[in-house]
Amino acid sequence: MLDLRFVTENIDYVRDALSKRNGKYPIEEIAALNEERRSLIRETERLKAKKNASSDEIAALKRREADASALIAEMKLAGEEIKELDAKLNAIESKLGELLYSVPNLPAPNVPAGKDDRYNVEIRRSLTPRVFGFEPKPHWDIGEGLNVLDWPRAAKISGARFTVYKGAGARLERAVCNLMLDTHTQNGYTEIFPPFMVNRDSMLGTGQLPKFEEDMFRVEGANYFLIPTAEVPVTNLHRNEILGETELPIKYCAYTACFRAEAGSAGRDTRGLIRQHQFNKVELVKFARPDDSFGELETLTNDAERILRILEIPYRVVLLCTGDTGFSSCMTYDIEVWMPSYNRYVEISSCSNFGDFQARRANIKFRAANGKTAYVHTLNGSGLAIGRTTAAILENFQNADGGVTIPDALRKYTGFSIIK
Repeated sequence: MLDLRFVTENIDYVRDALSKRNGKYPIEEIAALNEERRSLIRETERLKAKKNASSDEIAALKRREADASALIAEMKLAGEEIKELDAKLNAIESKLGELLYSVPNLPAPNVPAGKDDRYNVEIRRSLTPRVFGFEPKPHWDIGEGLNVLDWPRAAKISGARFTVYKGAGARLERAVCNLMLDTHTQNGYTEIFPPFMVNRDSMLGTGQLPKFEEDMFRVEGANYFLIPTAEVPVTNLHRNEILGETELPIKYCAYTACFRAEAGSAGRDTRGLIRQHQFNKVELVKFARPDDSFGELETLTNDAERILRILEIPYRVVLLCTGDTGFSSCMTYDIEVWMPSYNRYVEISSCSNFGDFQARRANIKFRAANGKTAYVHTLNGSGLAIGRTTAAILENFQNADGGVTIPDALRKYTGFSIIK
């Protein structure tokens, strides 16, 4: 959430920054309500000062046994006015909070302007896509042909956009997860295994609510949500806490299943492992000093890329433009993996710096050496989406006979070198 004082004192800057995003945001209404709020506070303070002065006068009159009835009536009237003003103030502050929750983060100055992904900027590429001597198959056909991915039975027991991994497919998915966790923990991340259900405050803290509630699975009859990503429980580990400056940066990695309704995505990637209602992911989360957060974004992105370099899968990194940057983020790199059947790169990770946007919502601060407190900056990125990594392995390492060669780095986890 944006800082109200910053918004109202830098209204032109905020208006210009948000104009580069898609959508319309109630900045003028926020400014007007804030001015009304300040006016009410001034009037309330004036009346309270008057009431206090009248109270002293009444006491003095009573000591002299003089008539204080007029002042008592006046003080009573002031008390009623204060009560009415407090009710108005509470309503305005509630509305201000609601409006601020609806406003996205401001894009960082170096984020390219643009309304959609056509304006994203490629930063770098790694490895050259393989040239096949045969027509490469999509991963869903490979998985079905090898009897390692069972779409019909997944549809029977759950519905569309679910997968049953079988035999070597299940082993491969688990191997990918273990490789990711081992790599990241060896690189200084502390492994977390959090709950897969969280409360509403946690979803508010990271920005999923209230804007994206239709994309979330809610537990009927309880105030719990199935997590869309480990970002939610892991970031909220430190909700309402003050961290020590010497603790920063804090680096966590976490495996979780993730659950998304995918509302509004009908017709997109309906086959295969790319867009599922339930999928597996390893998430990287950082808490950093404000001065360090953009440097930490670079290292976090590199840490996520490391997995693809180990697996020797071609990928590229793109800097998202203002119109394609997520609601809570001020700057995002997407890592996109090469998918032969798509003949293009497909997102496998988003690595974002949220500035103090999430920390302000979740009240996560740090205490500096001078004793003052400030909001931390939060960052996260997929390290990586496991199902999409499995899909990329099936497609990039497929053989003409329909089998799949396992990348060298995974063989100690799978126990086999080929699926056939």
